[in-house]
Amino acid sequence: MGVPSEQKFVTVARILRARGNKGEVAAELLTDFPEHLSQTKEMFLYAESGARRAAVLRSFWLDRTHGGKGVFHFVGVDSINDAERLRGMDVQIRFEQRAVLPPGSYFVTDLIGCSVFELPRAAPAVSSSPCSMAEAPGLLGNVRDVYFPGEGLPGTPLLAVDSASHEILIPLAEDICTRVDVVARRIEVRLPAGLRDLQNAG
Repeated sequence: MGVPSEQKFVTVARILRARGNKGEVAAELLTDFPEHLSQTKEMFLYAESGARRAAVLRSFWLDRTHGGKGVFHFVGVDSINDAERLRGMDVQIRFEQRAVLPPGSYFVTDLIGCSVFELPRAAPAVSSSPCSMAEAPGLLGNVRDVYFPGEGLPGTPLLAVDSASHEILIPLAEDICTRVDVVARRIEVRLPAGLRDLQNAG
């Protein structure tokens, strides 16, 4: 059965290999919410060719003894041969089935592509009109990627923003990213003094 082209999907795992002899597959997880997967029975398998087919999840669990890989078992996949045919495929769910995030948390896929606007560091003491150009946010560029400090390491994720001249790394912190509107694809930032100069020098 075909999948409507207007549907949006989120990749949650990439199948690495068969696991065991009952049709289970080991997969690299691409989600921070693996516990949500066991509650989602309807999934989709996406191949490099662009073909996507529906799949029903029979079971899912985390294999913590092998680097936290996910183990999927789909209905109708009952042997090693069946499982090997899934090697390299992406496991996807419908966009609207994603886990609900707490306030102030965002999906990386929602942040990439957002336009980033720089707000003035301080409101001007005297403004000639409510629409003074001095107060208008200036477009810095678009988010190309999000960098994380590393597993188990404290730190703030960094937005990698492609500007007209170079890449700017902006901490995804509330006091810097004052407004994140993933629906409008817009992020407003108030950069600390010297942040851009420091990166230009590097």
